[in-house]
Amino acid sequence: MLDVCLLGTGGMMPLPRRYLTSAMMRYNGSNLLIDCGEGTQVAVKSKGWTFKPIDTICFTHYHADHISGLPGLLLTMGNAERKEPLTVIGPKGLERVVKALRTIAPELPFELQYLEINDTEADFERCGFHIHAFKVNHNVPCYGYTVEIKRAGRFLPEQAKANGIPLKYWNRLQKGERIQEPDGTIYTPDLVLGPARKGIKVTYCTDTRPTAQISLAAEESDLFICEGMYAEPEKLEKAKQYKHMTFYEAAQLARKANVAELWLTHFSPSLVHADEYMPKVRDIFPASFLGKDGKSVELKFAEMEGQQE
Repeated sequence: MLDVCLLGTGGMMPLPRRYLTSAMMRYNGSNLLIDCGEGTQVAVKSKGWTFKPIDTICFTHYHADHISGLPGLLLTMGNAERKEPLTVIGPKGLERVVKALRTIAPELPFELQYLEINDTEADFERCGFHIHAFKVNHNVPCYGYTVEIKRAGRFLPEQAKANGIPLKYWNRLQKGERIQEPDGTIYTPDLVLGPARKGIKVTYCTDTRPTAQISLAAEESDLFICEGMYAEPEKLEKAKQYKHMTFYEAAQLARKANVAELWLTHFSPSLVHADEYMPKVRDIFPASFLGKDGKSVELKFAEMEGQQE
C-alpha cells in the first residue's frame, strides 16, 4: 500500500495552522517528498513520521513557498546520521538553486544526486516509485508529478511449465529479472506472469493554469492533489493573471481525468471559510475534498478475486 500525506497546504505565506506546500508518500520503507516549503519539518513531526527514510525529493518549481524548507531539512537529516545518497528532482537550474540554498547547510554526511528536467516530460524510477514529471503553465518553469506503484501480473506456474522454464529460474523471473543462459537462451518475466495488474496512481499539481497535459497525466488516478488558489468566482481573472487555478477549474480537471478523488491544496492565505465553497465544487466533481495539513490516506492495491485486475 501507499501512504500519502499533505504536510503543508498553504500558498504564498505560512499561517498559524497551515504550513507551506509539501506532500509525502511512503512505500515499502522508502519516502518520497514533493516540495519542501517552510514548516515541512514541523509538519512531518506533527504527523508522527520521520525524515530519515526520505530517498527522493521532487520540486515543482523554485518559488520560496515550495523550497524554502530544504536547508533545514537537509541539516536535520544529516544530524540523524544519514549516510545514504539523497536524490533531488526538479526543473532546469536544480543544482544551482540547491547549492545556493546550501550556503547555510554546507556540510552534509551524505551525497546529493541531481536529476534535472529539461524536456516537457520525464520519467524516473526511484525505490519502487515510478515518477512521471510533466510541464505545466506557470510564470516560471514548473512541473506536476504523477507517482505510480506499478504491479506485475500474478505468477502462473502452469504457464511457466508450458513455456518450459526451468524451476530454478521461476523465483528470479517472478521478481522481474531477465535471464540469459550460457547457450544464449533468454527467459523473460512475461513467460511466467499474467497480465500486469492495476497499481496505485497519485497525481500532484500546483501553481498552474489548467492544461490538457494535466488531465492526461492524472487520468484514472486514485488521488489527484491539485492547487485551488482561489475559490471566490470573481477572482478568476486574478487566477489567469498570476497563472493559478480556481477550485472550480481543478474540479473540472478531476472530472475530465476521471480520477477517484480530488484534494484541493495551495489555496490563498486570504481565503477564509474555504469549506463554504465546497458544495459548488462538488456540483462539478462530487469526490472533492478540501486539503488540510496532515490529511492522509492509505491507498491499497485492488483485490478482485476471480477477476482480472
